[in-house]
Amino acid sequence: MADLIPRTSKDALDADALETIGIDLSVIREKVEAAFGPGALDRPPLRDHRGGLVSGRHLSFSSRAKKVLELSLREALALKHKYIGDGHILLGLLREGEGLASRVLADAGVDSAVLRQEVVRELGTRRTPG
Repeated sequence: MADLIPRTSKDALDADALETIGIDLSVIREKVEAAFGPGALDRPPLRDHRGGLVSGRHLSFSSRAKKVLELSLREALALKHKYIGDGHILLGLLREGEGLASRVLADAGVDSAVLRQEVVRELGTRRTPG
């Protein structure tokens, strides 16, 4: 694990702190390298012509993710917004109602209907992203 991320003693302390709460950086490294190739964490990130991060690999959306994005767009349009923000995506996830996000919220005891009302109310007060 010493070669994973730590470059200074502070970084090593951070890795140790993460380990105490059950986050194993070696497992994270394995998963990142499985998705993005060996040494992915050791090389500088690739950027496109606009400065955005590029993974170097196309990751397609699942059919459920596409549905959530479609529902997010519908939520934004219903609120007469010209953007899709995190709140719209949350509304899309709530409307889709069958994925992992819905299960996590239910397991946490979150009332989806109440959360939806609160998000709509909050988004209704904004006209621009943020």
